[in-house]
Amino acid sequence: MTAFLRQLRGILVFAGFTINTIFWFVPIFVLALIKFVVPIASFRREITRILMGMGENWISVNSALLQTAGSIDWQARGLDDLSKNNWYLVMVNHQTWVDILVLQKAFNRRIPFLKFFIKRQLIWFPLLGVAWWAMDMPFMKRYSKSYLAKNPHMKGKDLETTRRACEKFQNTPTSVINFLEGTRFSEKKRDRRNSPYRHLLKPRAGGFAVAMSAMGEHFDSILDVTLIYPDGAVKFWDMCCGDHVPVIIDVRQRAVDEWLASGDYEDDREFRRRVHRWLGEIWQEKDELIQQTLDKQRDR
Repeated sequence: MTAFLRQLRGILVFAGFTINTIFWFVPIFVLALIKFVVPIASFRREITRILMGMGENWISVNSALLQTAGSIDWQARGLDDLSKNNWYLVMVNHQTWVDILVLQKAFNRRIPFLKFFIKRQLIWFPLLGVAWWAMDMPFMKRYSKSYLAKNPHMKGKDLETTRRACEKFQNTPTSVINFLEGTRFSEKKRDRRNSPYRHLLKPRAGGFAVAMSAMGEHFDSILDVTLIYPDGAVKFWDMCCGDHVPVIIDVRQRAVDEWLASGDYEDDREFRRRVHRWLGEIWQEKDELIQQTLDKQRDR
């Protein structure tokens, strides 16, 4: 009976997420089509403002479902002194798919609506591509080294495309999120990639450098976020079923030094090394913070 009730609870909570998503997606998609058809800048800005509000409402309901239907022990620190009127680059370690829900709950209505860099090809994804475009998700186009070797005239075009995608953010406070590890952490991935950290994969600097080059002069600060799950990376279904899930969110604001926004990551080898060193030091701090937190939890 206990197992049955656990699964029933999970089904009901998951159904709540589904209903909430459909409820908000329909008007978002309709407004997206209107925004696409009407090429008036002022009108599009107003539609975008409404879309952001809908997105925040969607997140609020999702967070309420997790808070009331689940058994989540939220511990967040460093959320003071944040503003919806600032520009932020949010860089985060990646533990589980649930990270996105956790981040949305932590930052919703504290900073501008979180935006993700999305591959340009995904703009053609049925329904969602239009919605992402309407909500001003920045689409980026990256070329492989082999492609650039065959087409050297295309060098720098991907950065130019990303910069154009970010131009719309110059007058609108924006938060751009970047999972620098590129994928979720696992011990197998850590060992396969020879990561020097106990709880993290090596940060990939390329995406970070593109974001800084495209928008660095606009960012008020970098939000260095460390996500910690003391009982191990949690699964979404376990959260829906009401399992006790402790989550620790540590947020530290870092200054956007001038050198970060003005360097040439592709052609300046010394700048590239400096970025790698800088990120490596931050990731070392993250790794130690996670270890210290886990040690404290075990000693209780």
